[in-house]
Formats: sequence, structure tokens, C-alpha cells
Amino acid sequence: MTISWPELVTAAADESTAVLLKGADQNWSRRATELDWNCRETLSHIALGVVGYAGLLIAQPTDRYITLFSSIDSHAPVPAALEGIRIAGRLLSTTVRDAAPEVRAWHPYGHSDGPGFAAMGVLEMVVHSRDIALTLGIDWTPSDELCAPVVERLFPDAPTGFGAAETLLWCTGRIALPGLERRVGWRWDGTVR
Repeated sequence: MTISWPELVTAAADESTAVLLKGADQNWSRRATELDWNCRETLSHIALGVVGYAGLLIAQPTDRYITLFSSIDSHAPVPAALEGIRIAGRLLSTTVRDAAPEVRAWHPYGHSDGPGFAAMGVLEMVVHSRDIALTLGIDWTPSDELCAPVVERLFPDAPTGFGAAETLLWCTGRIALPGLERRVGWRWDGTVR
């Protein structure tokens, strides 16, 4: 089966925002799990990352981040703020769809291509949306369908024998797995393989 990375990015944006909308009436000023940001700041971090990945694919720098930064309006109501994640997801999805296979851009975790930046965007959306959801009292784990391609693309040393979502959560230091302690100091490998 061929992965449609643009569709995966859009699906991640849709699933993440649908889950977070359930907690729109909660206190978003609380720290998001063990992150350094509160829930609103984490939402802005997601938008920054996802739009930034699109920008990297467009600008194709070889040694730096791009100079465009995006954020979510800190005064917008949560449902409107979640629109920013859907917009960011569509921007990345379209950019990945339009990027030629030979396009490469710098990232500190490895120069990458369209599928690599798509995988990074999906990771940002689902992992950080889960961080926010748990803080808001929403018990949610992203789907294996969203997580499996991300694990395969960004974590070549990932353990086998577990579900894709739990493997991604282990790879990103969110959970322990049977026989595997919780990771500390993790990072993905975005290089093209």
C-alpha cells in the first residue's frame, strides 16, 4: 500500500482538532503534561512547527530554519484557535503534494524530503495534541493508521511487537513499554532513506 503523505497530514490535523475541541471549555492555561508550555502555548508550538515544515520545503535551505514564524492568536477562543491547526495541516499537506521527489531541506534532525516533513508534521500534531488532551482530562491515543507511517519514516530503530501508536508514544518519550523504560532525550531521524 502506498502512503499518501498529504492525506495523512490532513487526517492528523482533523483527528487532533476534533479531539481537542472536546476540551474547549477546559482551562487551557494549565501546563500540558510534562512540557514547558501550557496548553495554549503547545497549540501555538504545533502551528509553528507544521507551518515551518511547509516553509522549509518551499525555501529549501541547506543550513538553517526559515525566517517565517506562525502562531495561534492567544486571545482567540479555543474553537477558533483550533482552526489554526487545520490551516497549518492543509498548508503542509499542499506543500508536500506539490514538492518534487528530489526536494530536500535542512532540519537539525536530518535533511529531509516531503514525506519526512509530512511525518514530522503528523508527529507534532498527534503527540502534542495527546499532551494537551491528557491535561484536559481527555483520554485519547492517536490511531495506529496515523502513527505507523511516522514510526517507520522517523524512527528506524523503533522496537517491534507493539501497536504503532504506543510505539510512537514510546519513541517520543511519552510512555514506557513492557520491557522498555520510558525514553529520555529522544529525537527522530528525518534523513531520507
